[in-house]
Amino acid sequence: MARGSKTMAAAVAGMALVALAGCGGDESDGKSKPFEGKSADQIAADAVAATKAADSMHIKGTTQQSGSPMTVDLSVDKSKNCDGSIEAEGASADVRNTKGTFYLRGDEKYWTTALKGQPGSDKIVPKVADKWVKAPADDATTKNMCDKQTLMAELDKDKSERKGMKKGSTTSVDGTEAIQLTKKTSGGETITLYVATEGKPYILRAKSTGGKDPNTTTFSDYGKAVSPQEPAPGETVDLKKLAASGAKA
Repeated sequence: MARGSKTMAAAVAGMALVALAGCGGDESDGKSKPFEGKSADQIAADAVAATKAADSMHIKGTTQQSGSPMTVDLSVDKSKNCDGSIEAEGASADVRNTKGTFYLRGDEKYWTTALKGQPGSDKIVPKVADKWVKAPADDATTKNMCDKQTLMAELDKDKSERKGMKKGSTTSVDGTEAIQLTKKTSGGETITLYVATEGKPYILRAKSTGGKDPNTTTFSDYGKAVSPQEPAPGETVDLKKLAASGAKA
């Protein structure tokens, strides 16, 4: 379970990081636009602050992990509630965190990969596939996956990367108006950040093209309650107890 959980957490954090890596600069074409009078640096700083302060959000995106696409679709909040799913290399898993317990429901391929090389995995996989496997929410391998603040901590980690972006035109992201901030890196990668022009300047979308790990991440449902349901007792298994018993029938 450790390998699969860490991979999911890394995917979410990685896509969140892309949202602001390289935001900044103060270029403008001189036309009247939302945020007029503010540099791209200031807009990016406002977007970071608003996004990190949000009580909750929905993160949906696709990134490349070792050349293979990984898709994350996850709602998280400050109380570490989460509800969503992840797909990678043909395997998928649903995740939930509620009332101090983390639940993961992976298909057979997910668990075959996650438990590869572990003793008794051939007996364990059939018993956990498509079941909700539970673990304490503070388990070392899962505690950061549903922690919004941990996931967002990377957004403003390296301010030196947030320089040289230009303010672009306004557009719409899922019906919400946004201003584009764009930067082309020395490595040929183009990063485009979309920031809401009305209400709080939340990050709505981040897109990276032209690099070795192209990805698109959409952020939505700011402030919307995250209330995952606990799986029914008959649908859950305790992986640690199962492993300790040697997966005996």
